[in-house]
Amino acid sequence: MAISDANRALVALESQARAARTALEGIAAERAALEKSLESERAALGRLLAARALSGGVSGGAGAPDVIRVALSGESLADAARRLYYLGYVSRASAQMIGEHRASLEALARLRLASEDKARELAALESRARADRETLLKERRERRRLFERIAAEVRSTRREIRTLLADEMRLSRLVEEIGKVLTARPGAGYLRVERAAQSGQDDSGPFSRLKGRLRLPVRGELVSRFGAPRGVGDSGATSSKGVFIRATEGETVRAVAPGRVVYADWMRGFGNLLIVDHGENFLTIYGNNESLLKQTGDVVTLGDALATVGTSGGNEETGLYFELRHEGKPFDPLGWVKLK
Repeated sequence: MAISDANRALVALESQARAARTALEGIAAERAALEKSLESERAALGRLLAARALSGGVSGGAGAPDVIRVALSGESLADAARRLYYLGYVSRASAQMIGEHRASLEALARLRLASEDKARELAALESRARADRETLLKERRERRRLFERIAAEVRSTRREIRTLLADEMRLSRLVEEIGKVLTARPGAGYLRVERAAQSGQDDSGPFSRLKGRLRLPVRGELVSRFGAPRGVGDSGATSSKGVFIRATEGETVRAVAPGRVVYADWMRGFGNLLIVDHGENFLTIYGNNESLLKQTGDVVTLGDALATVGTSGGNEETGLYFELRHEGKPFDPLGWVKLK
């Protein structure tokens, strides 16, 4: 909007400057013509005065000395009359030419004043136009910097979106591969954990029966829910497949149910990642950990320490990224946990 206003003002000023320049050129042409006319008038007046001098006339008031000289010259009356008529004609012509010359000089003086006024007006317009042009250039530079910053943010957003999508695809492929391996195992439909049974805990039954009875794996603040937008500025480019629990660095991450560790390693986008198989094609996923306390193949029971909270996934704040999946598809963990 500011650039449009500046452009309109600049166009208006340039239009006024063109009009002033045209008027100044017209005044200059008129002055040149008038000065040329004055030169002609001066030449004609000079010739007239020379002719008057040759005829014996003397410049003076009302032509009286010429009349007296003619009267005393001793010429015949006819010749004297002719000379007197001629002298009268010359005097009148001289007076008229002198009057016209004076008028021309006055007109020339007015044109000079008009020319000076118009020149000052043009200079002021050009000065304002230069100032407005500088303002316009400044606005354009600022707009260019803004566009460049926006373009950089868009490129950064696209890169982040591509990175997030690539990370999600990488985790999905891993879960898919784990699912294939687990499906190929004998008795994969139901996972029994002997350690849990031996300890007398009543949590070794099918995972599907634990809905609404699970506890979150770490104490902290739930800052991102399942389905929440992810990306630069939470633009909604992609949605979260789990929850993020802000917690103190080093806080213990615990198993939400009995199971077996099927993955314990670092993964781009999720940092130190641990996945537990609970049978019935249910998996729990724990990411962004500082360290992993279990290894692939370890059997875990409810509440076992799996990892410690950190920022290894690239998050700006410490916490745990937690997912629940069934048959490879993520679902909202909050529908399965007791938040108290």
